[in-house]
Amino acid sequence: MNPLAVVAAAVPAPEPGLSINFFWVIVAAGSLVIFLALMWRFAFDPIADILAQRKARIDQGLADAEQARKDRDAGAAERDKAMIDARREANALIAVAQKSAQELRDADIAATREELGHLRERAMADIQAERDRALADLRAQVADLALAAAGKVVGETMTDARQKRLVEEFLADRTIAGEGRTN
Repeated sequence: MNPLAVVAAAVPAPEPGLSINFFWVIVAAGSLVIFLALMWRFAFDPIADILAQRKARIDQGLADAEQARKDRDAGAAERDKAMIDARREANALIAVAQKSAQELRDADIAATREELGHLRERAMADIQAERDRALADLRAQVADLALAAAGKVVGETMTDARQKRLVEEFLADRTIAGEGRTN
């Protein structure tokens, strides 16, 4: 007989049905624990780190967005303040320019009036000088005519010295008599 057949006949045949082998249950449980530990170490920890980093980036992005909103609001307020200051400064410059223009106009008007006054005075002086010259010419002509008439009336010729003395006396009398009148 075959030695294997003898051994096979000696080992009882397994009984059909459900049997639990605790050794394999412990080996399977140990394998599951080792598998879970390896999964935790090499899969869950990196995923947890990635999620923590992502959460930190999201939190930082939200904080940056909030800061940007505050900066934008502060910038808008600062821009509005700068615009108000610029408008106030522009209005002040306009007022100064208008005041300067008005002062310049007033100075020009005063200078023009002063020059007109000087021109009027000069014209009056010129008129007075021309009047005096015309009167002097007229007196000389009147004196010549008076001497000529006197010479005819008297019938004698007068000397230059005598003519001058008579003319001066005549004009002196006329001037004293004429000062009471207005020409």
